[in-house]
Amino acid sequence: MNVAILGGGIVGACTALAAQRAGFGVTLIEPETAGGEQAASYGNGCWLSPSSVVPPAVPGLWKKLPKFLSDPLGPLAIRWRYLPKVAPWLVRYLLAGWTEAKVMRTGHALRALVAGAPELHAALAEEAGVGHLIERRGLLYIYPSRADFEAEALAWRVRRETGVQWLEISEDELRQREPDLDRRYTFGVLVEEGGHCLNPGAYVAALIAQAEAQGMRRVAARATGFVIEGGRLQAVRTDQGDVAAERAIICAGAHSRALARAAGDDLPLETERGYHAVIAGAEVGPRTPMMPSDGKMSLTWTETGLRVAGQVEIAGLEAAPNWKRAEILRDHLLRSFPGLPREVPSGRLRVWMGHRPSMPDGLPCLGPASASADILHGFGHGHVGLVAAPRSAALLAAMLAGAPMPFPAEPYSPHRFA
Repeated sequence: MNVAILGGGIVGACTALAAQRAGFGVTLIEPETAGGEQAASYGNGCWLSPSSVVPPAVPGLWKKLPKFLSDPLGPLAIRWRYLPKVAPWLVRYLLAGWTEAKVMRTGHALRALVAGAPELHAALAEEAGVGHLIERRGLLYIYPSRADFEAEALAWRVRRETGVQWLEISEDELRQREPDLDRRYTFGVLVEEGGHCLNPGAYVAALIAQAEAQGMRRVAARATGFVIEGGRLQAVRTDQGDVAAERAIICAGAHSRALARAAGDDLPLETERGYHAVIAGAEVGPRTPMMPSDGKMSLTWTETGLRVAGQVEIAGLEAAPNWKRAEILRDHLLRSFPGLPREVPSGRLRVWMGHRPSMPDGLPCLGPASASADILHGFGHGHVGLVAAPRSAALLAAMLAGAPMPFPAEPYSPHRFA
């Protein structure tokens, strides 16, 4: 039986390999270069974080909405002209985190997707011949003071309740661990089970190449819809003609909404635009990938340089990038590591913007479409696409094969928004 995977990002790549392991023939329908700069998989924060269990919306977030609208360069910003279109999604977003009980339920569902992720990615990378791209040296959250850590009590309570463990790092130990870090940071939290990817774009490309070496057919086209007869899938429609398929999985990231609609489901998918900046040949940087509490951005060494990634901008798929947001990331990185030059030569600095595919409750859609059970939704991972891809793929492959679920699938049902 042949399954068409619509989209070649990290979720599509892992799903293609999982479908092959389950005995399916696979056709990948993807118009762009695997691992290319067009994909969120290329420019993410590189973290493989089993502690990514805190949903974006938490109780009281609604009080900050006026600030989000008034500050176009804040860590979360909403463009005024896009507000009427995104307002229904924002309401669902805020309601999803209205109570601690809701946040805790989402945390448990996220933990099921991200637990053990560094080991899973390490195995995938080894099989694809790029084992060096996955490192497991922990992830470090840093704070100006212990009081700043305690101010995030809910987030760490969710982590503890979902099984995340950590070590608290005193000021002296932090100095020893990170001698180049700005001295305003005096407290740290180390999640030892965390890992990171040294080059997400190259990693995705290697996984796609591995699937091709195992017989996957690749079609350079953009999927636009489906041919369904009597509730059964016959083909995927593309801008290059129909592609015959008995099953299909929508893994097109932020571009999945129209395909979901063609499969019978109008799902509340939105893009949270994120940015990164990379300094090539950086003189100093973190020994362990880290996230400063006063910036909410990841600082990570990669094969191409020192990457700082973060920011959330709600502005849709079509709006032009606001590169000042990448400059904010760069400037925070320079403040965090005083040994970096105050003026980075333009030839050493690269910036990027991409689209996180986000559902309002922080959970992806993984499950059958309304128009045909032959079509599965596999998108909407928001901030956890890279880390959650292997376990999402395992769940989708079990659905394809009619096998027992590796963990409960109900929290990710596409029909939870009906």
